[in-house]
Amino acid sequence: MGTKQPSYLNFRSDEYAWKSDINYREHPELYKVGKGEQGVLICEPYKTEIGPYWRSRNSEIATESSNKIFQMFISYLDRDDFVGADMARTYLQMGFTRARRYFNYKGGKKYDSENDYQLLERGTIDLEKARSAEIYKIKWKEAENNVKYSKMKEQWKRDHG
Repeated sequence: MGTKQPSYLNFRSDEYAWKSDINYREHPELYKVGKGEQGVLICEPYKTEIGPYWRSRNSEIATESSNKIFQMFISYLDRDDFVGADMARTYLQMGFTRARRYFNYKGGKKYDSENDYQLLERGTIDLEKARSAEIYKIKWKEAENNVKYSKMKEQWKRDHG
């Protein structure tokens, strides 16, 4: 087991590209396309709109949740709201990664905070979490491969970074 500390321990909010006091629908030009799941739990009003539907306790809940978030993704695209679509896609990605973490680590806990953040042993093998992760992965990839979304993302990165 490793001793590499989780990156969130050195988090510096003043250097973070996303700010909780910005309404990204009113100021979409301030939004940056991040790596992975960056910004997803900060960007308003999308966090408030999408977050309540983000659940993965079991495959039935993951199916309902991922379908709702994907519907929201399409709705944002229909309104040419790239920021909303990107946030919805990111929630789908996060549904996959969080369910996988719960599959891999008991209680979803990857590090032992009481023991110098030692990486905990993998292997809880909760098959229901694996099914939930796969359900989210399918919707995440469907969103990522959406032609309109891909074009909008490419354009956004050129225009705004």
